[in-house]
Amino acid sequence: MPGTLARPALTAADRCDRCGAAAKTRAVLPSGGELLFCGHHARAHETKLRELSVELVTES
Repeated sequence: MPGTLARPALTAADRCDRCGAAAKTRAVLPSGGELLFCGHHARAHETKLRELSVELVTES
């Protein structure tokens, strides 16, 4: 898709915005911003994030 910016893969330097653990999930907000979550916090907030039309991208 023209004009689409690819987001870089998560690295060991990417940390969860809630607790500082290694980030496993990127939550892309409708406004274009993003939040990073560890697996635990991604699962804990998944329902609310989906209600807000947030795109969740989980990496292994």
